[in-house]
Amino acid sequence: MATATSKVHDLKEGSIDGSGYEEEKVDLSNNINARIRNPLSGIPHDKLMTQVDTFAQEQDMTDILPLLRKGALVAQDPANFESVKGLESYELEALRNETLHKWRQPRALYLTVILCSIGAAVQGWDQTGSNGANLSFPNEFGIPTDSGPNQDRNNWLVGLVNSAPFIGSAFCGCWLSDPLNFYLGRRGTIFIAAIFCIIPVIGSAFTQNWPQLFICRILLGIGMGAKASTVPIYAAENTPASIRGGLVMCWQLWTAFGIFLGFCANLVLFRVGRIAWRLQLASAFLPAIPLLFGIYLCPESPRWYMKKGRYHDAYRSLCRLRNTPLQAARDLYYINAILREEAAIIGKTNYLERFIQLFTIPRVRRATLASFTVMIAQQMCGINIIAFYSSTVFSQAGGSNETSLLASFGFGLVNFVFAWPAVRTIDTYGRRTLLLFTFPQMAWTLLAAGFAFYIPDSSRAHLGIIALFIFLFAAFYSPGEGPVPFAYSAEVFPLSHRVAVPVRTHMSYQLKKTLPFWIKRYVFMDKTAKLEPLYRFDHVQGEDVTSSEKEETTLKEKV
Repeated sequence: MATATSKVHDLKEGSIDGSGYEEEKVDLSNNINARIRNPLSGIPHDKLMTQVDTFAQEQDMTDILPLLRKGALVAQDPANFESVKGLESYELEALRNETLHKWRQPRALYLTVILCSIGAAVQGWDQTGSNGANLSFPNEFGIPTDSGPNQDRNNWLVGLVNSAPFIGSAFCGCWLSDPLNFYLGRRGTIFIAAIFCIIPVIGSAFTQNWPQLFICRILLGIGMGAKASTVPIYAAENTPASIRGGLVMCWQLWTAFGIFLGFCANLVLFRVGRIAWRLQLASAFLPAIPLLFGIYLCPESPRWYMKKGRYHDAYRSLCRLRNTPLQAARDLYYINAILREEAAIIGKTNYLERFIQLFTIPRVRRATLASFTVMIAQQMCGINIIAFYSSTVFSQAGGSNETSLLASFGFGLVNFVFAWPAVRTIDTYGRRTLLLFTFPQMAWTLLAAGFAFYIPDSSRAHLGIIALFIFLFAAFYSPGEGPVPFAYSAEVFPLSHRVAVPVRTHMSYQLKKTLPFWIKRYVFMDKTAKLEPLYRFDHVQGEDVTSSEKEETTLKEKV
């Protein structure tokens, strides 16, 4: 198998990639100048039209050839779509609205987002069912954690049961998501995941000992892992770039809502009696039902269809997800260009080769490192302790079972309410900025909550102060480390022109450019300070567009 670098070199020399396209590529594995190239930019008009004609003939799509031609011209230079000849007035209006009214989207797109949000709510509810159940199921199964000669062992067993979904996710669910997505598509994978989020959850309510409960929660983890690996990518592939961050962020927003609903269920079912913990665990199946039956009402990912060579299906899917056929044709041709770019860089590989490439191809290795960093930070920042053990924590802080469940309800409410700002801020301030701001706040609030346990138990402020700092921790987690890893990981791998800068170049930029800018701007309050951009986007005739804001500014000036 030829290496990615040699393939790119061949294409640079003007070779044909086998699909009738003569291409000029950028070696993204050695992109030390941080230049991100639109694969269609700089192609002469006649040559681009010839490529579009070839594409239409190969895919038997000559019936929409005029739309493909106009779409390719719009995709080639998005900032100057007004100059494209032959556009109808409604098409121009739709393209303007992508910037001026970016939330005006078709119903099918919002239906997709709603179903993805339900999938996220399932994820959150699954996590918190055991939170309330922890107060009673250990005694039911003869493994009490508050007393007895085997107290330490019992604590480990309860921890094992609580961690079972993540064990199932890490060792099975996440790994199965790749072959499931390959053969069944995004919708099929989500459908299978929904089944694993219904049957094991109901089964956990009928378990008679802790090993049975452990097995049920392992099976639940398979569904959670496959779903968590697929839903954000499915949402990212279906949504326009202008609102992708906000809509993909809905995964965390509605995961927080699911956590909140789980705490509500724990509180409502608390007084049922001895079977309360069984109902608390089983209640998480409720949101999985509409996910199971509703996912096939949504369009499949156009990108997945195109990888399978089903371009007609991809176009029909895009027509449902975009406001006009022109925008659907534009995205169809542009995604096709990106896929050919990816094929030139990575090539056709099997599962093992693709896994090895996560660490061997520099461009992919950087994406792996970045994605791994933000995801492991999310798992180790302390949120899982609160999500699984908040009722136990508040109980050990001196609260009764009912008070502990009420305090956990408060945590869930704060977690959900403060997730809302991220819908706007994630696309306004960026993923990295949110992390840099919220991480330090999460650190000191969690540290303060831990030290608050030194307050004497007799003090009325003991439980209140612990709860206060836990609530503050949730308030900083929700708009930062909560949503960012999912949006970031969903975006960092699919398109071959993202994260193509070597780590040393990125580090040098942060030290030499970003740090001095922040000192001048926010320490010395110099409003004239400007930050030189790291990424430069090559457009037609070599023009450098250093920010997506240029397109918005230009469009607003024209309008």
